[in-house]
Amino acid sequence: MLRRLACSFVQSHTRRLIVPAAHMSQYGPHFIEPVVDKKQIDALKESGDLAKLAHVPIKAALSSQNTSVFYDPLVSQFTNYVMKQGNKELSRGLVEKGFENIKRLQLERYHLAESEEERAKIELNPRKLLHQAVENCRPLLQLTPIKRGGVRYQVPVPVTEKRSYFLAMKWLLEAVREKERTVHFPEKMAWEVLDAAANQGKVVKRKHELHRQCEANRAYAHYRWS
Repeated sequence: MLRRLACSFVQSHTRRLIVPAAHMSQYGPHFIEPVVDKKQIDALKESGDLAKLAHVPIKAALSSQNTSVFYDPLVSQFTNYVMKQGNKELSRGLVEKGFENIKRLQLERYHLAESEEERAKIELNPRKLLHQAVENCRPLLQLTPIKRGGVRYQVPVPVTEKRSYFLAMKWLLEAVREKERTVHFPEKMAWEVLDAAANQGKVVKRKHELHRQCEANRAYAHYRWS
């Protein structure tokens, strides 16, 4: 009996000592986030705020963050979404091959263009094309189920900027992975990115369909605040 009471006492106290993972951090609340973007660093230099951060403790930058001129946050995020089971080397290689296919297709169009005006309209940088494709696929609204009076309504709500980028890249990858076995990932990625950059294709159609559903359900928009 005494042994059971002792065990229960120890278990109850050990549960109180367990700290959630969200609160376990090696940095205190006075540590600030690192600034890795060169534009932000230059802006801090011009404003004179960079000298104020000289003696402020700063968190260590992530391994994926750097100040290189070739670093692109959106491309890095897209590569992470492509990755499966932590194999980042494979996902990085697939994205680079996809960029290579985009470059080849655009160069072919460039050389087949008859006039200089047509050539000037053709974008050859695959990174810029990916940015343009993601911007064209970003939704402004989405439907969320809200229960009122025992009935669940699909209510249109605005999408945050972070989630809109996530949905755009998620839809792009879903369209890329819906392919035949004979088509490889980089080839399908190049086709989908070029279609989305031209404001057409499956992903842009999916965004327009979502906006149509939100427009059809706009009568329930007041349930968002009630």
